[in-house]
Amino acid sequence: MSHYPQAIEHLIKWFSFLPGVGYKSAERMVMKLLEMSQDDIDQFSKAMVELKRLIRHCSLCNSITDKDICDICTAPNRDGSVLCVVETSKDMFAIERGNAFRGTYCVLGGKLSPLNGIGPAQLAFDKLEQLVRSRPVEEVILATGSDVEGDATAVYANQLLSPTGIKITRIAYGVPVGSSLDFADEMTILRAMEGRNEY
Repeated sequence: MSHYPQAIEHLIKWFSFLPGVGYKSAERMVMKLLEMSQDDIDQFSKAMVELKRLIRHCSLCNSITDKDICDICTAPNRDGSVLCVVETSKDMFAIERGNAFRGTYCVLGGKLSPLNGIGPAQLAFDKLEQLVRSRPVEEVILATGSDVEGDATAVYANQLLSPTGIKITRIAYGVPVGSSLDFADEMTILRAMEGRNEY
C-alpha cells in the first residue's frame, strides 16, 4: 500500500500509463517534478496542453505535424516519384534519421489487425490511393513491420496498387549491423537470405 499523498500517487498512475514506464520509473519522474520550480512545472504542463492542441495530421501524407502540410511534403528537394508507405509517423521519423531516403511518405496510421478491429477502413489507404493518383509516382516502397500484421498490411497495399502498374517494392529485413548470425532467429536469417544483394 502506498503512503504517498493522493496527488503524488495520482500522477504516478498517469506516468505509469506511458509505454515502458513502470511504477518505479513513474515514481522517480514525479519526485523529479517535485524538485522543479513552479515556472518549470507551468512550462511542462503548457507543453503537454500544446501537444494536443497543435499537433494534427498532414493533409497530404497523414504524418503528425503542427501545420496543415508537413515540412517533408513541402520540401522542394524531395523526390515525388518515390513514395514510402509506413505504419506510423514514428516509423517515418526513424527512416528520416538515416538521411538516405529523399522521397515522400504515406503514413497509414497503424497496421491491419482484424482481431483488434482494425481493417482497411481504419487506416489511410484512401490517402495512399490519392497520393498515387495525384503525383507522378514511379515506385512505392512498402516499409511496414515484419510481423504478421505488418506483412498483411503490405500484402493489402500491394493488391490495392497493383492495377496502377507502378513498381512496388518491400524493404529488406535481415541481420542487424554489428550483430552475429548465432544471435539471429530463423526468420531473421531467412529474410536476410531472401533479401540478399549482389556484392
